[in-house]
Amino acid sequence: MSFYGGQGFSPKRFVGLANYARLLGGGDSLFLNLKWPPSGALINNILWILFFAGGTVVIGLAIAVLADGLKLEKVFKSLIFLPMIISATAASVIFRFLYSPDPHIGLLNAIKSSISPGKKPIPWLGSTDIVNIALIGAGIWIWTGLSMTVLSAAYKSLDREILEAAKVDGASSWTCFWRISLPMLEDQIIFVAITMIINSLKLVDLVLVMTGGGPMGSSRTIGFSFYWEVFNNNLVGYGSAIAMILLILLIPFMVFQVRRIKAQESYR
Repeated sequence: MSFYGGQGFSPKRFVGLANYARLLGGGDSLFLNLKWPPSGALINNILWILFFAGGTVVIGLAIAVLADGLKLEKVFKSLIFLPMIISATAASVIFRFLYSPDPHIGLLNAIKSSISPGKKPIPWLGSTDIVNIALIGAGIWIWTGLSMTVLSAAYKSLDREILEAAKVDGASSWTCFWRISLPMLEDQIIFVAITMIINSLKLVDLVLVMTGGGPMGSSRTIGFSFYWEVFNNNLVGYGSAIAMILLILLIPFMVFQVRRIKAQESYR
């Protein structure tokens, strides 16, 4: 299907590798713009992998460790996990209101106007420079709960006798965490990171609801591009080429994840 062009769900015009050449050769600037600075859906997904996956892992791990043993730990962690219960579509609507440039609606701009009255509101979803930061922030808010839950369970299962012995020998809390706890959490951290990378690559709903890929296509992701080309532009062949690129990007992470899980099971 990806070797065919034309509109409709049954394209009959054979175009060979033209769809791939257009996608990867810079012919479609919304997917990959090779002019400096590079941009497009492919570049945006790199940003998502770096900041979304990295952010959810770091923040989730920090909450799991710092909240461990607190009096209201369960309540606090339940609040952090709450966004996972809400559908991504509903969460996207919430963040559209949160990011609204109208200070009477948007909480962030309401706070800004109270601190700096008279200044223009920040167009979180209307500026090509910051729209991806705003979207990634929303994604981190939604998915940090999953990261925290997995890493919290792993952290609680660590052998406390090893940590206590290190403290008796004079190791500081930071040394115990950096030298002992963190290496013991390696498998779970990698699992969460790979899961978040996969989520970022196939992301559609958050972008669709919050920006529709705008402004000027600056917030598109690979998953969104596939959806848009197939269901909005009716270009099934072109969309199929995007889907194949997405699949090629997903396979290494999925294979790596499955092999690690099998290796852990065989070790047990």
